Amino acid sequence: MTSLKPKTTQTMKPATAAKKLGIYLDAAPADFREGPVSREELTALQAEPPAWLQDLRRNGPHPRPVVASKLGVSIAGLARGGVSEALTTEQIDALKEANPEWLGRERTIQAEVRNEAVRVKEKHEKEQKKQAAAAAAPAAPAKKR
Repeated sequence: MTSLKPKTTQTMKPATAAKKLGIYLDAAPADFREGPVSREELTALQAEPPAWLQDLRRNGPHPRPVVASKLGVSIAGLARGGVSEALTTEQIDALKEANPEWLGRERTIQAEVRNEAVRVKEKHEKEQKKQAAAAAAPAAPAKKR
């Protein structure tokens, strides 16, 4: 006979929850940063974001992955461009408008990386179709002497 254990609530560190929410942890309210976040709390925050979360998502400061996405570059591209801190939406818009040389270069690199990923994916799919067709084709009858 198996004993039923009481269900434990799954929790995560605030940093993990912030990452899942796409927000910069240091800009979140203290009560969010200081304690573990349960799975249920995270789901509730995602389903009905409170005003502070909506404001953070809209105005920032944004974490590096969000900044990189909004600028159309990689996180490494941000670092090469000298951007190491979180940026607000206003700062991101100013960077887009200024369009420094590094940003154009990193956008070009990112576009090339995406194109190469598409090319490799298509090549893989083509090879898989070829292998599937070869496996499905009946074997040629053996020749008699």
